[in-house]
Amino acid sequence: MTDDDLIAAAREAAAHSYSPYSSFAVGAALRFADGSVVTGTNIENASYGLALCAETVAVSKAMADGVRGGLEAVAVTGPGDMPITPCGRCRQVLNELAQLGGTDPLILCVGPDEVRRTTLSALLPDAFGPTSLV
Repeated sequence: MTDDDLIAAAREAAAHSYSPYSSFAVGAALRFADGSVVTGTNIENASYGLALCAETVAVSKAMADGVRGGLEAVAVTGPGDMPITPCGRCRQVLNELAQLGGTDPLILCVGPDEVRRTTLSALLPDAFGPTSLV
């Protein structure tokens, strides 16, 4: 799967967003070394603090399916004029999954006309994770 295919999967996931309060539909797609792709979308809640971000939903789905390593790339897309990046919480959640496989995934921050490419370690330097507890 190419980066463009991953971005398309994230955009498709955003179409399934449940975001009645913010109207800020976000989609995420995770690509793994074995070729599998897991998507997620944001899910809002009337109790705002209980909302789930698209990246967290995708990581939860991957882990529930037993995917624990090989995270290569993440695409995140949302509305607006600029590319969006994972929020701080999602950076930490992605880091947990990435550290389990010893990877530093490419992060594709997708806007309507621009894709910003970075790495998870650039977005979350000196991250705390499973190896920090040893």
